[in-house]
Order: sequence, then C-alpha cells, then structure tokens
Amino acid sequence: MVKQRSQLPKGRHGNLKLVLTEDVQYLGKQGDVVEVRPGYARNYLLPRGLATVPTEHNLRLLERYKIRVKQALEARIADLRALGAQIAAIPFITIEANANEEGHLYGSVGAAEISKGLRAKNLSVDPEMVKLEGPIKEMGLYEVNLNLGHEIETKVKVAVIKPQQQPK
Repeated sequence: MVKQRSQLPKGRHGNLKLVLTEDVQYLGKQGDVVEVRPGYARNYLLPRGLATVPTEHNLRLLERYKIRVKQALEARIADLRALGAQIAAIPFITIEANANEEGHLYGSVGAAEISKGLRAKNLSVDPEMVKLEGPIKEMGLYEVNLNLGHEIETKVKVAVIKPQQQPK
C-alpha cells in the first residue's frame, strides 16, 4: 500500500495557501490568508509555527487567539497610560553628578541614569523609553520626553545637581 501525502490547499497561482498565526515581516499580519511558494511554507513558515493550514478548526482557534492577544494589548496600554499619569504627577527627579565650578559635568547624564532615577521612585521605565536629543553635560533642570510605547508619550523634569546639594 502506498502512503499518500496530505495535500496542502493551492492558491490561484499554484502556490500554497496558508493562514498566518503570527505577524511575518514583508508577508502579512496575523490572521491573513497568504499564498506562498511551497519551499517557503515547508521549510520556514510551518516548522516555526508562523503559519498553519486554513481549515475551519484552525481558523476558529486563530480567532480565539486574536481575541486574547487583543485583550492583553488593551491591558498593556491601560497600564502604560497609568504609568504616564504617575510620571506626569512627579514634579521632578533628581540626579546627582560630579561637576566643576562652572557647572559642566565630568561625565554626562544619559537615558540609563534617567531610567534609574525613575526606577528609584518605583516607576518601571526602560532606558529605551527615554528620548534625549543628546546626553546632558551641564547641571540644571531639563525636560525629557518619554515614549512609553503604543504612542503613549509623557514628559519628566530632570534636575541634575552636584552631590549633597538640593535643587532650588
């Protein structure tokens, strides 16, 4: 008896039709039905779980998965908005740095130091979220933009002072 290979559905151009279970760059978004070359499907998309055969069962599972992902994304956006409100409520954060008599810093204050200052106030801000035009090289009060993700932006004031000195 000869074993038959299961046939994958073919598209209009003779290529394989698959449903994407994840976003694939240059191909499509999750849930899209795409038509790809057989080798790309067999060697890349199917083994990595990026796509599946478009059966009724798989389409129903994918719809349920998309709903869960959407709910998780909405919860994440709500958390980021709350974080943005907490950051906006802070008058300023203080960062101590060594400087000479004219107020020029010996080093510089960058995204990592600002993120560390916000974490000290129990606000989880990654250094990638801090958007500086360039490193801060002088003492003073600066307004820094924060991009928290998902188009949620806020500003925080940063006071760069010498150690053991309070801002005015």
